[in-house]
Amino acid sequence: GVPGPGLGVLGEALDDLDVGSERPAVRLASRLGARIRELAAAVVDELQLEEAGRPDDLLDAARIVDARELDEEVNLFLNRPLEGPYPYVWLDATYLKVRSDHRVVSKALVIALGVKMTGEREILGFAIGPCESEPFWQEFLKNLVARGLSGVELVISDAHEGLKKAIRKVLLEASWQRCTVHFMRNVLAHVPRAAQQMVAAYIRTIFAQPDQETARAQLKQVGASMEGRFPKVAQMLYECEEDILAYMAFPKEHHRQIHSTNPLERLNKEIKRRADVVGIFPNDDSALRLLGAVMMEQNDEWIVLRRYFSQGSMNKLLPPAD
Repeated sequence: GVPGPGLGVLGEALDDLDVGSERPAVRLASRLGARIRELAAAVVDELQLEEAGRPDDLLDAARIVDARELDEEVNLFLNRPLEGPYPYVWLDATYLKVRSDHRVVSKALVIALGVKMTGEREILGFAIGPCESEPFWQEFLKNLVARGLSGVELVISDAHEGLKKAIRKVLLEASWQRCTVHFMRNVLAHVPRAAQQMVAAYIRTIFAQPDQETARAQLKQVGASMEGRFPKVAQMLYECEEDILAYMAFPKEHHRQIHSTNPLERLNKEIKRRADVVGIFPNDDSALRLLGAVMMEQNDEWIVLRRYFSQGSMNKLLPPAD
């Protein structure tokens, strides 16, 4: 086969797969995992070289040069055309320690995950910026649209103000789903520890309803029961009703995955694991190189796995035939 744009070494690994093997994703992950371990070591070398001020260390430098060859592959992956539509898009951010102007600063790594009308998952893009500001998110989303992101019906994210504003400005036609996991965390911050389990159980009854109409009725009931002891909880439920129940307007088969940013959780854990090995990235490029390889690996694994959503359930998103 021909590797997809920007896959390079990873695409070759895909091509070399034994199509008849029972667990191609396992074989692929082990091949690519070794490459990422090399990259992690190279990033650590780069930081040590910079700190020790010894650029003449040829052994370490050779490994760094080899790692930098991946930059082109990551750039190709980040600039490849997006062939939508992508009815569902998840957006999330994680934080990294990066050296900048002789200081160690916290920077945001933002990630977009999409599901196509075929039900297949795809990492749409990622970027590193100084913080999760509205201009940064807006630039990131505009870049995705310029590359072909279209047909977005639901965006799932946390309630970061800058991100919400950017979504409203760039993805005008999309509904917004506030991640229910983040919402629950935000609500429980206003509840004494002893009562948190009880309050969480009450709120979960809202999401357990079979459809949006009964969920709205249940939300009002739960809100009313909270007004006496926990007025802030009641207020949050009433104010966020539209945002936390938006997912229920979509096919029931998708509800488990589209009510929160959990579909990005495994990827974020892997990113954090790799980032913890490095500790502090010497610069943005080294972070994009290593973590870009992690995300390209994940994307390739999804290519050989079964669809995230069935074609039948995705067809329910199509407008009814005349």
